[in-house]
Amino acid sequence: MHTIKDKNKLIARLRRIKGQAEAVERALEAELGCADILMLVASMRGAVNGLTAEVMEDHIRHHIVDPDTEPNSKRGKGAGELIEVLRTYIK
Repeated sequence: MHTIKDKNKLIARLRRIKGQAEAVERALEAELGCADILMLVASMRGAVNGLTAEVMEDHIRHHIVDPDTEPNSKRGKGAGELIEVLRTYIK
């Protein structure tokens, strides 16, 4: 499974997200202002979206079709377009 190959990278991302969640918790406990908390939550949401996009892109490349190995096929072009859409709208 490809996620095993990228396990350390994905776990590092997840640990950063965990740290961000802990920062939100500390901010709530310290009763920081809404704007500060919203900034922390937005940062965490961006990190989760980045992780989601990375896993989805890897899934497309390893389980559907890798556009790098089939750049001229209809499926390869479609997969490449899908990956670009994911990068644009999820990250």
